[in-house]
Amino acid sequence: MLRVIGFDDAPFARDDEDVSVAGVVCAETRFEGMVWGTVTRDGWDATDVLADLLVGSKYARQVRVVLIDGIAVGGLNVIDLPELAKRVGVPCVAVMRKHPDMEAMTRAIERLPSPDRRLELIARAGPIHDRPPFVFQVAGLDPDATHDMLVRSTDTGHVPEALRIAHMIGSAVIDGESRGRA
Repeated sequence: MLRVIGFDDAPFARDDEDVSVAGVVCAETRFEGMVWGTVTRDGWDATDVLADLLVGSKYARQVRVVLIDGIAVGGLNVIDLPELAKRVGVPCVAVMRKHPDMEAMTRAIERLPSPDRRLELIARAGPIHDRPPFVFQVAGLDPDATHDMLVRSTDTGHVPEALRIAHMIGSAVIDGESRGRA
């Protein structure tokens, strides 16, 4: 049985310093458990926090793939995808709803400290693969195997179940009810 963990950040306000992150473990599409943590909004700790949440959990030995909703959490706290894969010992995949608008992302990044470092982390994540219905970057697994794994982890729609549930839990905890699209 393929077990994945999907990480998504919870809703946050512009003036929030800390942003909650839910990590949901699924056996293919069946919910099995979760972890919860915080990252710094637009900070530099996302890779460390996600690695620590998984490695320090009872799920570490069961999870075969890490899924992340995009390449950053908590605004533009960019994840070092190859480093995360190395630290957790399994492939890591940044899943996106659609191909990102890199010009808009670059403009947003340029308003933050160390924009070159953030852009370098995005580039380190590798090429963006568009394999319908998924768009993703991957470290530690080839794109064809990644696509197959995403299909197995998705119940309906275009979002793996672990990411969909992480999104719903994060919004419910912060806003009192689940909302929005994962």
